[in-house]
Amino acid sequence: MSPPVPIRTSPLDTALACAFLGAMVVERLGAAAGLRTGIPLALALSAAVAGPLAVRRTLPLAGYLIGSAALSAEALFVLPSPLTPYANLIGLYSLGLYATRRRAWLGPFAALLGMAAYFADFGHAYPVIPAGVLFFWLLGWAFGYGAARRAEERDAARSLLRQRVVAEERARLARELHDLVGHTVNVMLIQAGAARRLLDREPDRTRELLSGLEHTGREALDDLDRVLGLLRRSAGAPEQGGPDGRTDPADRTGPADDEPLLQPGLADLGRLTGRIGQAGIRVTVRVDPAARQVPRSIDVSAYRIVQEALTNTVKHAQAGSADVTVQCAGGALDIEVCDDGRGAAPGYAPGRGLLGIAERVSVLGGSVEHERGERGGFRLHAVLPIP
Repeated sequence: MSPPVPIRTSPLDTALACAFLGAMVVERLGAAAGLRTGIPLALALSAAVAGPLAVRRTLPLAGYLIGSAALSAEALFVLPSPLTPYANLIGLYSLGLYATRRRAWLGPFAALLGMAAYFADFGHAYPVIPAGVLFFWLLGWAFGYGAARRAEERDAARSLLRQRVVAEERARLARELHDLVGHTVNVMLIQAGAARRLLDREPDRTRELLSGLEHTGREALDDLDRVLGLLRRSAGAPEQGGPDGRTDPADRTGPADDEPLLQPGLADLGRLTGRIGQAGIRVTVRVDPAARQVPRSIDVSAYRIVQEALTNTVKHAQAGSADVTVQCAGGALDIEVCDDGRGAAPGYAPGRGLLGIAERVSVLGGSVEHERGERGGFRLHAVLPIP
């Protein structure tokens, strides 16, 4: 059996309940001569009306029902107090504000019963008076209920926004890791296969391929280490250190806390095409000088688009050459990658690489198309607006 959950009260609500109780006690003692019963019962009912205000946030429904029952008993058997209805009004407002949606709707019905009991012995010749009081009580409940629903909508919107941000971040990380690992592994596989075929016939060429393979692997490890270092700090993971918990800067493999994650751009296309060339594909690159002045986000995305397109050339196209053209035209960065490979099969479905390119382009408000080239092979064309 689990222990009971303690009932928590706030100092403000406790002070509110004590203030109402003190005022009610003074009023009851002043009206002692006109009470139908003794002072003890009158004070007990006053405590039952004021006391639930202390738990109006944690137990709004139970508190309001107890207060309404005490108000009805006071009006029917003791003497209606001029202060009791205002405590009841605060309880009704709190019920609309703090109770669940289903429980809050019990408030108007309980208020109707309480008002009927409160005005039962008054014998009003003008029924508009209790009707007007009931209207204001229901208006108080409606204010609380409306505020609660607006708060729920804000919380739901914030939760949806958090989920969307997490999903976008996961997609971004998936694209980055796919571009990094997928491209490098494919190039390394091509280099390893070429080295194996040339091992006996051209040892010098094999040595060159193996050296390039080692260099490509080291670059990939450095890039991967930077990405993982950023992820560790984003997740709040502590740095690895010595027995005293301190980290020697010389042992740090990722970027420093104030160092941005180094992302390649169009200026790094030469290094990229060099790796592709080691895999046996001749790549011709033409970059408009104005394209090197684009914002950093577009610069990085353009590099990643070219990288993924060339990775697909290495992996799928069986091509001997590829052409990369990047130029600024009409307020946009125009990217085209064509190869002379076997091209796409009719009715092909885009894989993760092409879907990642489409996501990158969509985030920047651009467009992308991919198809069989006019002279065979495969053609990818992306347009990124320049803000």
